[in-house]
Amino acid sequence: MRPVYAVAGGVSKFAKARPDATYQALVKESFDYAVNDLGIEYKKFIEMCDGSVSSYFSDHFARQLMGGIMATDYLGLCPKPSLRVESGGATGGMCIQEGWKSIASGQMDICPCYGFETMSHVNTWKGNEFIALASDVSWDFPVGGFYSGYYAMMVVRHMKEFGTTVEQLAHISVKNHYNAYHNPYSQKQLKLTIEDVRNAPMVAYPLTRLDICVMSDGAATIMLASEDGVAKLEKESGKRIPKVKLTGIGSGTDMMRMSDRPHGDVILLPNESPEDYKDLKYPGVHSFRAGRTASKMAYEMAGITDPLGQIDFVELHDAYTSSEMQTYEDMGLCKYGEGGDFAASGKAFMPNIDYGLKLKDKSVCPVNPSGGLIACGHPVGASGIMQGVFALWQLQGTIPKHFNDKTLFLPDAKVGAIHSHAGTGTYVTVTIMEKEA
Repeated sequence: MRPVYAVAGGVSKFAKARPDATYQALVKESFDYAVNDLGIEYKKFIEMCDGSVSSYFSDHFARQLMGGIMATDYLGLCPKPSLRVESGGATGGMCIQEGWKSIASGQMDICPCYGFETMSHVNTWKGNEFIALASDVSWDFPVGGFYSGYYAMMVVRHMKEFGTTVEQLAHISVKNHYNAYHNPYSQKQLKLTIEDVRNAPMVAYPLTRLDICVMSDGAATIMLASEDGVAKLEKESGKRIPKVKLTGIGSGTDMMRMSDRPHGDVILLPNESPEDYKDLKYPGVHSFRAGRTASKMAYEMAGITDPLGQIDFVELHDAYTSSEMQTYEDMGLCKYGEGGDFAASGKAFMPNIDYGLKLKDKSVCPVNPSGGLIACGHPVGASGIMQGVFALWQLQGTIPKHFNDKTLFLPDAKVGAIHSHAGTGTYVTVTIMEKEA
């Protein structure tokens, strides 16, 4: 398979509501940003594209079937091939991986991947109902299958088995909101304390409103290219493009109904042994087997044998503070059962921000330097692509340019990971991105 590179990206402003723009216009806002960053005239770039991949989660929010092709038409990409991707909360991450396949297979040389969601068109209660339709509508949904309840149940189990505390979870909310304070594209720019998080209205114990991401309107675009595609773009733009290679992709699945998930042996990463988990029931409701599968696959492809030591930052799917904590374990940033301690240790924090917290360890691998879904917002079809764009800008060294603020820039970052997650861990994707000299 051929090497695949990310070459440019763009995001719209994420907001509770964007009444000023249709979803097609939001996609074009992010698409235009990426094209302008390449320095190529729009019409010429459209001519150079070989096709595209579009992603959005729900036909219900837009009240439109085939919304992907309508965005493709709006961009002027018809009649070139296109594919619409939908895989719940992992939709954006899966979109990038489908674009990767189009390039790696030789089908395309230049492939834009774009995603969107406009969730403000319905009331919050109705939006939660639409999202709950991503549970089994014949089994979970009739008995109140909404996701805040699911994740509350999971973290209560984690607390019981491993001694995780609500204060440890609150560290994640404080971290991500502080990070987003310096991200102009984020929906929520707040400086919080542990007390703020715990005193916020309770949604489903122990998760408060500040432990949970918010519904959003927004779009994101990332441009992928082969080596030949990069050469074409550089020739047209007259400038060198800082390339970021997608060195590993992985995805995993699990049963929709959590009650159907069997216990078995832990899926081990290269830095683990069976002795680490001889007494652990796996996966249990405290772990995401799909996340571990996706991580293992991506790591093997990229040659990652020590995730915490080799990955410089992670943009992961933090729909809940609890799911970020669980994902630390799935991705091997710490052992299963150690996620709470890791969350409050300081290892996942940015090195140059004063969070107002007493952290025992220095930054090792910042997680969600952008602010994550909790603070940036979660327009579902765009979220995983947003992660890819922010990871691209980190590795290109252009965060200060795009944010007009260098606070979130990690100057020594060479390897990043993005992680996209659906349902209660029914689809998960992990993609490794590496800076090329």
